[in-house]
Amino acid sequence: MVLAARDQAWKIALIATITSVLGGLAGYGIGVFLFDSVGQMILEFYGKVDAYADFQVLYAEWGAWIVAAAGFTPIPYKVFTIASGALSLDPAVFTFASALSRGARFFILAGLLWYFGPPIKSFIEKHLPILATLFFVMLFAGFLAIRYLF
Repeated sequence: MVLAARDQAWKIALIATITSVLGGLAGYGIGVFLFDSVGQMILEFYGKVDAYADFQVLYAEWGAWIVAAAGFTPIPYKVFTIASGALSLDPAVFTFASALSRGARFFILAGLLWYFGPPIKSFIEKHLPILATLFFVMLFAGFLAIRYLF
């Protein structure tokens, strides 16, 4: 869309961010309201109840970071929106992490397409998932270093 209307790049990124966060909140609602009736049965069917309990512990400590990683990287964001609701991640933390990570993803992409135009499209399609993942891993490692070294 940005390539078709480069003068609308920032508006497109903003709309994508807002609608993505709203979709994430819908996923959060699915986790809150449907996990007990549907999700628990799925975990039992696949024998993953114990694995889910382990994941709950991890999510309790790192939930905001997990949502941010899913929102910025190629990790399936919708799975983590549902998990956030099911695991009762604070809705404000969820919304903030989603808005920050989805916004960063969409605005960076819009900025690259706006500035470089069509030539950057193939580069983005080929390399952006790994670059986004590496960026987030480095950012997270930096925060861990600050937390545990200082």
